[in-house]
Amino acid sequence: MTMILGKDTSLQNATGLMKAKLQTLGFEIDEVEWHNPVPHVWSVRLEDRSSTVFVAQGKGTSQEAAQVSALANLFAGLSNNHFFADYYLGQEVASQPFIYYPNERWFPVTGDILPSGLLDEPTRLHYNLTGELKSSMLLELHAAHRDHAICAIPFERQRNGEQVWIPVNIINNLYGSNGTAAGNCLYEARVQALSEIFQRHIKNTIITSGISLPDIPESVLSRYPSMMEAIETLRGQGLMVMVKDASLGGQFPLVNVTLINPLDGGCCAAFGAHPKFERAFERAVTELLQGRDLDDLSGFSLPSFDLAEVAEQANLDAHRINSTGSVGWDLFSTETDYDYTEWNIPGDAQAEFERLCYLIHKVDMDIYIADYGHLGVHCCRIIVPGMSEVCSVDVLVRDNRNAGTELREPLLNLSSLDDRQIEGLLVALEEGGFDDGQRVVEIIGLLPDEHDIWYSFSVGELKCLLNLRLGELGEALIWSAWLQTTEVGGNRRASLYRCLQQCLMFRLDADRPLEQYHGVLNQIYGADCVTRVLEMIDGHAVFVGFSASTLALEAFAAHQHLLSVYARLQEAKTNR
Repeated sequence: MTMILGKDTSLQNATGLMKAKLQTLGFEIDEVEWHNPVPHVWSVRLEDRSSTVFVAQGKGTSQEAAQVSALANLFAGLSNNHFFADYYLGQEVASQPFIYYPNERWFPVTGDILPSGLLDEPTRLHYNLTGELKSSMLLELHAAHRDHAICAIPFERQRNGEQVWIPVNIINNLYGSNGTAAGNCLYEARVQALSEIFQRHIKNTIITSGISLPDIPESVLSRYPSMMEAIETLRGQGLMVMVKDASLGGQFPLVNVTLINPLDGGCCAAFGAHPKFERAFERAVTELLQGRDLDDLSGFSLPSFDLAEVAEQANLDAHRINSTGSVGWDLFSTETDYDYTEWNIPGDAQAEFERLCYLIHKVDMDIYIADYGHLGVHCCRIIVPGMSEVCSVDVLVRDNRNAGTELREPLLNLSSLDDRQIEGLLVALEEGGFDDGQRVVEIIGLLPDEHDIWYSFSVGELKCLLNLRLGELGEALIWSAWLQTTEVGGNRRASLYRCLQQCLMFRLDADRPLEQYHGVLNQIYGADCVTRVLEMIDGHAVFVGFSASTLALEAFAAHQHLLSVYARLQEAKTNR
């Protein structure tokens, strides 16, 4: 049996337990992608055979460790409903005694002021610092079926043990999977979640502030021969690898490992966090190489001189997803901002957890925890306001994911809308501030079938079709031109919109009657395509191919499968 430092159960026992639980829940999990680029570094991608929604990645210093890591991530996503956060759960779920958890609570909305009992004073100040947050902004995808109320989940504030109700809307908008984890015991799961929060927050602080980190002495690194063998293998391929102390003077349990490819100058910086230095070091190395082979270690961004560019959200997102974001040259300065500090947090998982809580409370931040065991595996979600957000708090006001809730029903019935309803839909799209390139299904929480037109249908494409339906040909021309600058799903649809743009230009050109060019257009695009386009220009058959559906979403097989999985998980919550 193989034991890992900081783990309470052998890898083999953990694997067997989680695989058995998944099978009981009806999942068939495949290991679809393995990577072992250097000794002692493994990563794997797991997928459920019936749906690519249920995907998890894992990494570790052995094949078994990577497998356990991926399985734990899968359970964390299932227990915390993360895999379902983007999707509408339908009327049937909304009519059940609970939507998310049996202990959820619904707070009626009677005005703009947040309902009494929702959040506590520190979280109210954090989420509503500017006073712009209104109760209606905290409604979520299913609130329309619960008498206009806010759904909240109970968390325990670690500083004083008080129960605090945090809205599902805030969780889904701001935190994603950050702070979710699974473990062999309650404290192991909590340590994993807090370590992830530290990793992302301190990493972002280092990157955006241009902090220069000290090297970890070779005399220290040599104590960990497995990781050094992995690093020396990379160096043997002509790559530069630097190992730096990211603890900021011993304050936080982080290690940085950065790779630079001299062939193109590209840089990839990874961070690992854990109370045990050895585990943090391992995590930094395995994070660096997760999902990669040796021939994938090129094409990274060059170090930057522009810290403002480095601090942009898109760059931080790239770091969060796969460590491909750029870093400032400052990271490598020999004039470091901190001296090297040797660190390690001794003790078992409970001692590690208590120390991590102390480090957070020390900087006057609060920790809120919800533990879940209904799937037979210890899981948790931890929220540290001001530290664990993956999006800025102003998203709640400026770009809330509930903005498309009222658009769901009309969008699912485009072909049956009258002119007044279509005009209202266009106004709502503009007022909602949606990105023109955003997929419509993301706005309404729909999981489309992969080959359905809905799969790649964008807001810009929708605006084009709505204007065609209203006979606003000038506006339709603008949007058909916009579609030439973006990817449209499939060659046939791309050809359709090229033909549409040309035909609209002819129709709006008094000097070039369309009839004179009909023959050549037929040769270029095909007679069927031209006929279809002319019908669209006349306001007919604009929404051909779009599956219509009620709010039960019966027309979408992929979404129905998602709902069937959710029903199985709901049963587990009920029977726990």
